[in-house]
Amino acid sequence: MSEQHTYRVIVRGTWEGLSDQAQERLLTEAADHGMTSMRFTEEGSLTYEPRPLKHFSMRYVVVSDAADGEEMAGAIAQDRAETTLRGLGYGFCGLRSTVTDLDTMKVNRKSASRR
Repeated sequence: MSEQHTYRVIVRGTWEGLSDQAQERLLTEAADHGMTSMRFTEEGSLTYEPRPLKHFSMRYVVVSDAADGEEMAGAIAQDRAETTLRGLGYGFCGLRSTVTDLDTMKVNRKSASRR
């Protein structure tokens, strides 16, 4: 069995070709998708600004084989984002991802004397 790593992935994109109905729904639900809703989850959390309704981001936790690396984690998260957005009927383009491997991330801890 290969080693599993946990990744935090931010998928960013641009709204494109949104129907009037989709735009109305996004504007109506904007308060639920603001800065306070930013969470890394397996299902993903969608955030965006309603004015202008242009860009969005989705945050994911992805657990995958360490040997597959960050590139695979980014691809998995982008696939999840595409599936979610299409399921909601939202048009989008230009997906790109930023990946952080939590298992290799260096944590700088303050020594007791510096607290």
